[in-house]
Amino acid sequence: MKNSETIIKIVLAIVLFLCLLNMPYGFYQLVRFMALIGFGILAYKAKEQNKNTEMIIYGGLALLFQPFFKIALGREMWNIVDVIVGIGLIASLFMNRTKSQR
Repeated sequence: MKNSETIIKIVLAIVLFLCLLNMPYGFYQLVRFMALIGFGILAYKAKEQNKNTEMIIYGGLALLFQPFFKIALGREMWNIVDVIVGIGLIASLFMNRTKSQR
């Protein structure tokens, strides 16, 4: 279902942008779980649609954000990653929309 992918992308983008604010540590842990689950679902759906490049990207993002073996990038680097990934998620919504209109 396309709608669930859109919702997942929007929610993930919002929480990633919220990471730029000074939030309690528990929020960032919640975001890691949400990202792991969200990107995992997106990777699975991409695999079902034979979109192997998207599947690899979403799978890689699920691994990057997973909360079990933390990747220490430092706050500034994580902020950059959050912005890039958030913008990428929003951009993917528009790219998919223009493809489906053709």
